[in-house]
Amino acid sequence: MEHSQSTGAGLLLAGRYRLGESIGRGGMGKVWRAHDEVLHRVVAVKELTAGRFVAEADRLVLHARTQKEARAAARITHPGVVTVHDVLEHDNRPWIVMQYVDGPSLADAAKEAGTIEPREAARIGLHVVGALRAAHAAGVLHRDVKPGNVLLARDGRVLITDFGIAAIEGDSTITRTGEIVGSIDYLAPERVQGGDPGPASDLWSLGATLYTAVEGTSPFRRTSPISTMQAVVTEEPPRPEKAGPLASVIVALLRKDPAQRPRADEAERMLLDAMEGRAPTSAHAYVPTQRVTREELDPAPRAHAPEGAGTGTEVLAGEPVKATAQWPQSAQPPHGPHPTPSPASPPPSGRGRWRSAVLAAVLAGVVAGGAVFAAMNYAGGDRDPRGDGGRSTSVTPSPAGKGAADIPAGWHRVEDPKGFSLLVPAGWKRQTEGDQVDYTPDNGKHRIRISIDKSPDFENPYAHALDLERLLEKRMDYDRVKLNQTTYRDQVRSVLWEFSWTERKDFPGPRHAIDLMYYEDDGTEYAIYMSSPESSWEKTREQFDIVLQHWRAPGD
Repeated sequence: MEHSQSTGAGLLLAGRYRLGESIGRGGMGKVWRAHDEVLHRVVAVKELTAGRFVAEADRLVLHARTQKEARAAARITHPGVVTVHDVLEHDNRPWIVMQYVDGPSLADAAKEAGTIEPREAARIGLHVVGALRAAHAAGVLHRDVKPGNVLLARDGRVLITDFGIAAIEGDSTITRTGEIVGSIDYLAPERVQGGDPGPASDLWSLGATLYTAVEGTSPFRRTSPISTMQAVVTEEPPRPEKAGPLASVIVALLRKDPAQRPRADEAERMLLDAMEGRAPTSAHAYVPTQRVTREELDPAPRAHAPEGAGTGTEVLAGEPVKATAQWPQSAQPPHGPHPTPSPASPPPSGRGRWRSAVLAAVLAGVVAGGAVFAAMNYAGGDRDPRGDGGRSTSVTPSPAGKGAADIPAGWHRVEDPKGFSLLVPAGWKRQTEGDQVDYTPDNGKHRIRISIDKSPDFENPYAHALDLERLLEKRMDYDRVKLNQTTYRDQVRSVLWEFSWTERKDFPGPRHAIDLMYYEDDGTEYAIYMSSPESSWEKTREQFDIVLQHWRAPGD
């Protein structure tokens, strides 16, 4: 093995690899084009410059671990993984000899073009996911997926490089060099927080990589490493404006909780859809919420405080409230508290749950003239009153029996397929809107709406109602009638919310609504909601009392 105090073009390593020009540089070192004089082929050689600054004992550890990780990477047999040919030592540090790829990195391609077209980015992502699946199956994590490590061959191939090299991050030999292994803004939150990486960590990094490709900027990069790490852990990325059908896939991959990200095989299906120009509906199950403080939504003081004259406990004053919004318009927002996944790809339980379809209005975008609420499903302004494609489902009333004598004239009890039971007026039919269930006589002009969320996003329904109210206040002529904590079915975690607004689309004119939300002991949130035109509100309000009085949750 040769030793030299200088490196550069023309240097011969291990008696066979002749260095040519430098073709790249990163935090861990420099990449050279080289010629293998034994096999007469072009190769890429990575010089690990971090090895220059460590003590002799640490250098041995660094070299040993680099060899171990390179051997692990060599186990991966996949055309999308840059092959590791050799690991050698020169000038007291490791060098990695790899397959040469004729073409730019994704980072260089995006920098030159400004942005990458969404379907092309989806194609690139599809190749990367395939490579990651093969690596993870071999027990190898990449640990540094980023645009600079995705190579775009001129013949159309997509390859990912530097498998295992970033795995030396965390070694004491590196922390003393002052260099950071891997780009911080592409490290998954669990890694920034010191947790053990897993396959989901690589997928998060892929999400950040695709975001950068289509938007032209890194989603979490800030002015300093500390602020960047803080953004990775605590902030949602800015709304992707140029991602097209790829937006929902990016959002799904960037879930903060690794357990709530799609698996590699699921991401592969989503990316295939996006590459072919289809909205990947299965990604909706993983779309996260963006949380901002009330002050961020509107720094001005509130015009009024919550009323305190409720039917139950005292209202909470000064409780921090977070607003929930989901972004990509192209993701085709769901019509209900939960997304509407494709039948072939049902979402895992507990992932991507949404309690209220008010959020769908945020996704749908602002309707001209401020008619945002016209796109909302939750509070009576549905775009399609029959979210099941126009199909009404008849529900056979339960037979008379215990309690039948208490049923008011003109009402009957129904046993809903969702497991709950309630009284509805004669002639009201069942319709569905996503996972929500409506009973209506006139396609939603008057309605009872039931929503059930087994994994609510808020500690209590009062905070949830305030969150929703803040959205309505900013987007329509919303007017609160009351919003009080109360007790319902012996549950102190209950809230009664009544409000009015002017509908501009499906049922134009003044409307009125009331919503009772409560949490059961198992944490499930139930929402019992009614809305109608203001002209018939008095009757609707009386009907609401009957519905509440005779409501039976699943299992009652």
